[in-house]
Amino acid sequence: MGPPLKVHELIRAIRSVKTQNEEREVIQRECADIRSSFRDEDTLYRGRSVAKLLYMHMLGYPAHFGQMECLKLIASPRYTDKRIGYLGAMMLLDERQDAHLLITNSMKRDLEHNSPLIQGLALCTLACLGSTEMCRDLAGEVERLLRTSSSHVKKKLFPLLLQKLRQIMSEYSPEHAVSGVTDPFLQVRLLRLMRILGQNDESICDAMGDLLAQVSTCTETQSNAGNAVLYETVLTIVDTKSASGLRVLAVNILGRFLLSNDKNIRYVALTSLQRLVQTDNAAVQRHRATIVECLRQTDTSVNRKALELCFALVNEANIRVMMKELQRFLQTCQPELREQCASGIFLSAERFSPSKRWHIDTIMETLITAGESVRDDAVSHLIHLIRGASELHAYIVQKLYKAVREDIGQQPLVQVASWCIGEYGELLLLGSCEEEEPLQVTEDEVLDVLEGILQSHISTPSTRAYTLTAIMKLSTRFKQNVDRIRRVVSIYGSCHDVELQQRAVEYNALFKKYDHMRAAILEKMPVEEKSAAGDILGEERRTPVESLPQSQPSSVQTLSQVTDLLGLLEESPVNVITPVPAADLNVTQNLPNGGSLLDLLDETPVPALPPLVVYNNHGLNVEFSFLRPPTNPALLVITSCATNSSDSDMTDFQMQAAVPKSVQLQLQAPSGSIVKASGIGAVTQCIRVLNPQKVPLKMRLRFSFSQSGNSAQEICEIGNFPVGTWQ
Repeated sequence: MGPPLKVHELIRAIRSVKTQNEEREVIQRECADIRSSFRDEDTLYRGRSVAKLLYMHMLGYPAHFGQMECLKLIASPRYTDKRIGYLGAMMLLDERQDAHLLITNSMKRDLEHNSPLIQGLALCTLACLGSTEMCRDLAGEVERLLRTSSSHVKKKLFPLLLQKLRQIMSEYSPEHAVSGVTDPFLQVRLLRLMRILGQNDESICDAMGDLLAQVSTCTETQSNAGNAVLYETVLTIVDTKSASGLRVLAVNILGRFLLSNDKNIRYVALTSLQRLVQTDNAAVQRHRATIVECLRQTDTSVNRKALELCFALVNEANIRVMMKELQRFLQTCQPELREQCASGIFLSAERFSPSKRWHIDTIMETLITAGESVRDDAVSHLIHLIRGASELHAYIVQKLYKAVREDIGQQPLVQVASWCIGEYGELLLLGSCEEEEPLQVTEDEVLDVLEGILQSHISTPSTRAYTLTAIMKLSTRFKQNVDRIRRVVSIYGSCHDVELQQRAVEYNALFKKYDHMRAAILEKMPVEEKSAAGDILGEERRTPVESLPQSQPSSVQTLSQVTDLLGLLEESPVNVITPVPAADLNVTQNLPNGGSLLDLLDETPVPALPPLVVYNNHGLNVEFSFLRPPTNPALLVITSCATNSSDSDMTDFQMQAAVPKSVQLQLQAPSGSIVKASGIGAVTQCIRVLNPQKVPLKMRLRFSFSQSGNSAQEICEIGNFPVGTWQ
């Protein structure tokens, strides 16, 4: 037989085949030759055979039969054999296999070798697969190598880190310098290892404090090499229990990064400052002007990070200044950032507003600027604020009237304005407001504006509903145009929009059959008290500004987590939530003689909804009870009660739920995971369903549990929800 194939010849042969079967044939034939060579103890071509075997291992084929040959190559005196042997050991062995302990003696001899290249091979292998026993046996040799002057060896492991890093800082080595920085790669690795060793160890942090300060102040910032060392220094300071002075120094380094012309460095600085803003807020606040300046950059990723950091810096002392900057950014920012910016302004204003008037003015200005790019609950939230600010009603209604008289394109603002004009329209006629210039308007002018909104092609159905209700309410505020209002309402009794038509028909009935009750029903809305059960969106508003981009708590399982699992998402292409209508636009009441009118007072008790048994099989009974809070009619609160009528307990009980994409679902943590046998006790769980589009409710449930040592899984679909749960 001739000499075996060389590595490049094997690679060429494998790449030349056209099918997987042909490749397997080539591999099998070559593996047979390699096995034969190993049996014959062919020392001449052992290195070549192992190299080919490693290539086949990279392709996914078994190569474990070459482990002992790697050990033989490591024991060889030749460098070329050792190089292949150590490479094979790192690829084919790990610390879980006893065979790796057999190379300890060979590594010990190589660590004591005169050649730094062979020493480096042993150090790399020790770092790759060294077990506790191997590291203990070789620790003395490694420590001795750390005292050598060979840079090749010093790069392989780093005890005595402080001494080596001080040596690098004090001695300039042109041979290893990059852009004027001595061996930045070694410095970064030393700092990274120091960061790992310094975590939860105050003594190490104290020992390296002076050195970190020296690196921070002496490293050049004119090159990427210097910036890399400084950034690693910052991470080391941040992740260890460093002194407060060092942390301020780290923040100042990041502040210098913000002034860089390189957008990548600015992005890194903003990301790092976000990690520090909670623990070192005062130090980060000193760079607030530079951070705000990053909002004016043209890079979207930098803008997004700067925006998140700006909201984290907002507090009671700087709320007015920061809101002006953020409002200015909102006017010019990219569309994909507008919703995030508007939401952050709403949350910050609610949390730190200095006065009620400032709060309302800020939200109104945001609605004007952001347009449709606002949170779904922005309208109802602002209406709630206005209700509670009775001393500002005249000022607010005049300001909103002026805004919609000039522009009706911003639908959320138009909805709020329509509601305010309907509630406080008589204050417009008085024209008395100290904060605003006197405004003299007539009833006809106000109605002209509202009718223009109703007739505009850009008005959404929700906006028209607000406006029609506002016109109806003005029938008790205005005295001279009741007949005109009656005509407008009657026109929409035949509207193609079912929601608007229903309102108009009910309002017509109010004029004709219940005119004696009209004034009482259309009184001003009282100030509502927040309900813990009904304020699902209020929970979002109470979330701290800093956590805006983060996910919800893990105890809440959202629909997206079970989308693929349950597959009930065919009804709608996207999961979009439309604006939630105000409470006074959705609640209906039954009059004594059978008429149905909108409850504009929002005080009518919610009718009780009958419970629904959604599953009853194999001893497991699950019953849903329902609650629709009057303050948020788009919300349905479901309480699930699971009982067990069988003779044995059900353990590890879990319920998962999915709804169509047009509906939002929050599944909260259950009361327990064991359903006791014989109906003793129950496992309850709260499900919150937000259905602003009022689509017929469907749900798919999956129950999983263990019983008598067997795992069970049940799936059911619910399509018979009571009409009152979604209409």
